[in-house]
Amino acid sequence: MKRPALIATTLLLLTGAGAVPAAADARPDSYQLTGDAGGSKFEGIGADERRGLFYVSEVTGGEIHRGASGSALTAEWLTGDGTDGRFTARGITVDAAGRVYVAGGPNGIGTGRPDLWVYAADGALLAAVRAPGADVFLNDVAIGSDGAAYFTNSNDPRIYRVADDGAGWSADLWADASGVIERRPGFNLGGIVLSADHKAFVVAQGNTGRLWRFDARTGAVSEVATGGADLVNADGLVRQGGTLTVVRNFSRMLATLRLSADGRSATLVSQQATDPNRVLTTAKALRGQVLYVDSKFDEPTATPPYEVITNPVVR
Repeated sequence: MKRPALIATTLLLLTGAGAVPAAADARPDSYQLTGDAGGSKFEGIGADERRGLFYVSEVTGGEIHRGASGSALTAEWLTGDGTDGRFTARGITVDAAGRVYVAGGPNGIGTGRPDLWVYAADGALLAAVRAPGADVFLNDVAIGSDGAAYFTNSNDPRIYRVADDGAGWSADLWADASGVIERRPGFNLGGIVLSADHKAFVVAQGNTGRLWRFDARTGAVSEVATGGADLVNADGLVRQGGTLTVVRNFSRMLATLRLSADGRSATLVSQQATDPNRVLTTAKALRGQVLYVDSKFDEPTATPPYEVITNPVVR
């Protein structure tokens, strides 16, 4: 099993098994990511509220970076470039036990490599798994009320359930919405969050700007009524109570909606322009802040600074 890269002791000031004190109140406006000499691009972010940690995925190489709430610096946590078969990485989430789930995007397409990974809080590899199917692009992931992880597919309108139900870790096709959601060119299913009543997942279809509701028990799908809100290029989703934030990457917009507790309807509150010099992809809330990933997707060769930011809106 692979172990995480060493992190400077002055960086995170971790206590116990990788936690930071809940009273850590120094809140930087941005968190600095390390990058490769040839340029690095980033996409996913996962937050561990209990431990005060966050994890960021690097598309170029598949490295996983880790930071702590209140410290402006981060460090590479897991190496990439083939570590555990990981050459790229996309969405990330963290469960209550501190396990980190990583979506592999196109990592397994035509290669036979894993589509996703599960790591323990100490960085030990728990699983490197192939999802069923030959054209699987795992984009984002959320933890369900049953404790399993649910991964979206950006190629086909399918969601996969990943869990260790006693016989080892496996990825199973949980919901196939092909009869309801039309596969379109570009990125289909992406961001995913659990509804406030925990009875459904709300999922973004970026290329059409539509939101979909997947019943958490049956997988049945229906469209979320948004009143025709423009959500094209919807990528990351953040739900805080009844507020849903939609990160519209290349549109460089942030949409705020009031989301019903059951996830069946959402009303647009505002559309705000984000920094024109950044393409923000995903975001997560952590200890009173929302952290947005600056992907560098708009740069042919990415250049530093590489950042996770907290103030995305043009002022």
